[in-house]
Amino acid sequence: MTKPTLLFFFLAFSAATSAAPGYAIDVIRGEGAVNGVKLAYQYHIDQPLNSDWPVTLTLETSANFWEYGERDEYDSNLVLALSPILRIPVGKIHGFPIEAEFGIGVSLLDDTRFAGKDVSTHYQFEDRIGVSTVFGNQQQYRLALRYLHYSNAGFKKPNPGLDFISLSFSQRWD
Repeated sequence: MTKPTLLFFFLAFSAATSAAPGYAIDVIRGEGAVNGVKLAYQYHIDQPLNSDWPVTLTLETSANFWEYGERDEYDSNLVLALSPILRIPVGKIHGFPIEAEFGIGVSLLDDTRFAGKDVSTHYQFEDRIGVSTVFGNQQQYRLALRYLHYSNAGFKKPNPGLDFISLSFSQRWD
């Protein structure tokens, strides 16, 4: 990873040091036979971004480990990402608050060829949409189901994109 990339990741999260930190672990399943895990460090900024609309923000930096193929012949990729997560309350189910999640972040792929695809660039956008709920005595735990899409937004061809579904568990420390 280049020094400017490391500096970008450091500066992006140093602004959020007053937020409540936490972690997340995602189990990832991609198209074809792609499996993976995502380990994330999060900063939870709980003040709504707008008093008329209760949108909250979490900043997340993560390392993704992806594998594709059979045990003897598999392809792997390491992905580092920096993403904002915007959450909007949408209701309750059996007393549990439900929130819609959205975000577009940036990521750095170790290899541009993965799972039989050439994605052209190491730098990709990490788009997400999902639903989540919080639970626990102080609502410090979160369970989320997300769709993730990695793409270079057409800056370079080919741009087939990579699609994933993730199940995420996170905990925040107050």
